[in-house]
Amino acid sequence: MSTDEQGRIRSWTLTPSQPRYEPPAGAVDAHCHVFGPMADFPFSAKAKYLPQDAGPDALFALRERLGFARNVIVQASCHGTDNRATLNGIAVSSGTCRGVAVVDPAIGDEELDALHAGGIRGVRFNFLKRLVDDAPKDKFLQVAQRIQRLGWHVVVYFEADILDEMKPFLAAIPTPIVIDHMGRPDVTHGPDGPDMTAFRALLDSRDDIWTKVTCPDRLDPAGEPYADFVRSVRPLVEAYPDRVLWGTDWPHPNMETRIPDDGRLVDVIPQIATTAALQHKLLVANPMRLYWPEEA
Repeated sequence: MSTDEQGRIRSWTLTPSQPRYEPPAGAVDAHCHVFGPMADFPFSAKAKYLPQDAGPDALFALRERLGFARNVIVQASCHGTDNRATLNGIAVSSGTCRGVAVVDPAIGDEELDALHAGGIRGVRFNFLKRLVDDAPKDKFLQVAQRIQRLGWHVVVYFEADILDEMKPFLAAIPTPIVIDHMGRPDVTHGPDGPDMTAFRALLDSRDDIWTKVTCPDRLDPAGEPYADFVRSVRPLVEAYPDRVLWGTDWPHPNMETRIPDDGRLVDVIPQIATTAALQHKLLVANPMRLYWPEEA
């Protein structure tokens, strides 16, 4: 773990390896974040962690090293509902980034329109209690109804142990849904384990629920080469090829004690998407359809 003189934490490696796998042309890192720079975009007073700066320049340098062409920047919880850092990342990307915002349920339509003009294409609802203090489902549903006119989707982040209680809420969302990190299943039980089985049932309940097959570093306690993650997730990619996304999760919030190597994360891709066709859907066709439909 690395901390600076202010006690701010770095959760990403400064020396990611060069991946052996080469992504297809136009590949999209569909789940990443930016932190600050704090001097320009202060962190929320309610933030549960205080990271070092990880701004657009660092993100784009990593993107080039890994062989990706575009990013989807997801608002980090440390910035709360102040989306300026995310919007800045999009604005300086020359059209190669889109974003997912976190908003106050009382947000006005004019501000939603401004977010859309700034490249936002979805809103995120976070149910991880260690990251957020309040997750009002009724107000979140009102937001989901209001973003329909913009053609946005809803991103939902929760852990597997609350999937059952989440089902009525998810069923009531009127827009397409993207589940972060497959709802954080226990992958050690394999593709037929209880968490993966329950998650597949959720995907079967609606044909507009997508998921991010991401974060082997978070989900596989054994670490590299992430064998349990691979054996659990590969069948998911094969069964739902048009509804899966992939991303680095850089700069890996709250992973300061187990900092992953981004190059090795990229090398997991051909193990879970084993053909060129599946890789193109996962990395190009699917994220383009969701975030750049005008170009898809």
